[in-house]
Amino acid sequence: MTGPRVGLITKEYPPEVYGGAGVHVAELARGLAELVDLKVHCFGAERDDPLVAAAYGTWEAIAGDAPYVAALRTVATDLAIVDGVAAVDVVHSHTWYANLAGHLAAMVHDIPHVVTTHSLEPLRPWKREQLGGGYALSSFCERTAVEGADAIIAVSEGMKTDILASYPAVDPDRIRVIHNGVDPDGWHPVEQTAAAEARGIDLARPYAVFVGRITRQKGVVHLLDAAAHLPAGTQLVLCAGAPDTAEIAAEFRTRVDELRDAPVDVVWIDEMVPREELLQILSHARVFVCPSIYEPFGIVNLEAMACGLPVVASRVGGIPEIVVPGETGWLVDLEPSGDALGTPADPDRFARDLAAAVSEALEDPHRAALMGAAGRQRVEERFGWPAIAARTAALYTELVDARAS
Repeated sequence: MTGPRVGLITKEYPPEVYGGAGVHVAELARGLAELVDLKVHCFGAERDDPLVAAAYGTWEAIAGDAPYVAALRTVATDLAIVDGVAAVDVVHSHTWYANLAGHLAAMVHDIPHVVTTHSLEPLRPWKREQLGGGYALSSFCERTAVEGADAIIAVSEGMKTDILASYPAVDPDRIRVIHNGVDPDGWHPVEQTAAAEARGIDLARPYAVFVGRITRQKGVVHLLDAAAHLPAGTQLVLCAGAPDTAEIAAEFRTRVDELRDAPVDVVWIDEMVPREELLQILSHARVFVCPSIYEPFGIVNLEAMACGLPVVASRVGGIPEIVVPGETGWLVDLEPSGDALGTPADPDRFARDLAAAVSEALEDPHRAALMGAAGRQRVEERFGWPAIAARTAALYTELVDARAS
């Protein structure tokens, strides 16, 4: 294999993937393996995967169940990874969980460090609810790595703007925008319906679908507010699991229960649905909904578009670089209030605007189908992984050559 030796450092890697960053790393690794000498260093159990050099288990020696303990274990794992990447030419870390490992490896081994920013801790203050004092530690890890990195990959232009606003010490010339992507062969419309029907979805009636974690960031509470205004006889399918905290899980369950008498029927699938089943649920939906209050890119929107769905999404972060209003879907304005949870300044208006856009799609199947077809075409033309991997590999070579000169 030609090209530099690369250590890809990540918390998530198949089969332990629970969010968009994990999907990104898995797809990027597959593309990079054709271009560079790639080895993955990930958290968790050992993998039977030729790309994985090592997996690093949880540090149970750090005992307790306080919210900050998870952050301490993360840092301990990062320290172990530093020694594991001694034989590479460049390290590339993803998310705050792995950022400190990349930063320290660059110092110890005198190699370049690339950081991909999938989100930014200063813009996710609700994580204090999840991590307690660990939020200060996660913020420290991210800030240290981002400010010290040789190059920072922003997954959208919106993310680049956020980086410079959150970390003004960063030289803009060190930021490269390389969009997220999706595999159009892995995400595509399917004819099968058995899995969708087994989940309680009535395919004879139109439905909108949400896919994501139960977290403040994804705006699921505001979607439940919008549900009360959706057309009678339609359905809202929530593929929603992995809650950040027990408190938000309980809040979500209560809100779903309160919608039992609403005109729309809510179908809650309380887990992260396997891809083969999710393809069926997406393929037979009328519209996809992404009500995020913070979304640096929003890979889930690409997955829905690849399945031929129009998208209703918040006009935040990198989403406007994906969804084209009037062509592949609708964008809903969101003015933040500035509170610690990222609440919209006018939650009722945001919910009603979401509902209005979703209702348009539910009530106009012809227009929704045209937008869905345009979305699939946009995915194929602009967001394929081979091009993303090639740009990333070129960045590695540039950094390694600059260090050698």
